Amino acid sequence: MLEQIEDKGGPRQKLLEIKGLRKHFPVGGGLLGKKQVVRAVDGVDFAVAKGETLGIVGESGCGKSTTARLLMHLIEPDEGRIVYDGESVGGSLSLRELRRRMQMVFQDSYASLNPRLTIEDSIAFGPKVHGLGDKEARNRARDLLGRVGLKPETFANRYPHELSGGQRQRVNIARALALVPRIVILDEAVSALDKSVEAQVLNLLIDLKHDFGLTYIFISHDLNVVRYISDRVLVMYLGEVVEIGPVEELWGAARHPYTKALLASMPTLDPDRRTSEAPLAGDPPNPIDPPSGCRFHTRCPFAEESCTQTSPSLAAVGDEHAVACLMYVPSSGHSRATGSQQPVLEPS
Repeated sequence: MLEQIEDKGGPRQKLLEIKGLRKHFPVGGGLLGKKQVVRAVDGVDFAVAKGETLGIVGESGCGKSTTARLLMHLIEPDEGRIVYDGESVGGSLSLRELRRRMQMVFQDSYASLNPRLTIEDSIAFGPKVHGLGDKEARNRARDLLGRVGLKPETFANRYPHELSGGQRQRVNIARALALVPRIVILDEAVSALDKSVEAQVLNLLIDLKHDFGLTYIFISHDLNVVRYISDRVLVMYLGEVVEIGPVEELWGAARHPYTKALLASMPTLDPDRRTSEAPLAGDPPNPIDPPSGCRFHTRCPFAEESCTQTSPSLAAVGDEHAVACLMYVPSSGHSRATGSQQPVLEPS
């Protein structure tokens, strides 16, 4: 049996809290040598409760994968605070300990594995680095292979090139679990798989979450997959969070125009629900020089003068549902502004 790491507090306490996370990448070619930066992640705040699955969605380039890498400190953030189970990362919690408690599964299942190591060696490598004996590490690797649906006697001594894409991704999941983490970040982990294999891996992830008491951060561009696996969904646009809320509430009563456009763009087999016009026109603005005010105003059908001047903050519109839009901020100057602002609700 794999040992479990004890968490602090109750089952709905925040396991991970992100405050003011920011990452700008410098680029060359500025006018008259002026320094320019790509605002990949620009002041992101959110929290993840113990035992939940938080889905993160948005167009390509919105900052989803960069956020994941910042959480793992694969990229060093420029600003922001990451708190894991009440401990500040880089302060009372070392990066070495963080990476034992939080693991990541990447999109490219082949590139994620060392082609010179057998499957057993790949899974056992992390535990051995963290002090587990060779025999114990190999026993854990074989146990985890069985847990992810691969017979140890068949797959333990194989190499990555001898496995299919779905089998390799199962190995990557087993490897992520080898350090007994509490959080697993899944960055487009099923997007490279065909649909039948994708369904099998998604069901495996749900079973493992229950068996190991895991918390997931699930990043995907496939909204159907996100709806299937997530408890709450966070929507990103051009490096910022524009909406966050429970998955069924978001699907049934999305508030931000960008979220509504994303949901409207989902393919459907129902002829009465097919759209004849594109729900969202144009490309996202240049992240080197984003629009002032609300970054979505250049594509928003409800944009007004106030949207070009004021950058909206997340405001609560329901139980654990918040949106960054001036239409939901009283006295914002927008003609559609209504209701009364409440404090943003987070997992407690």
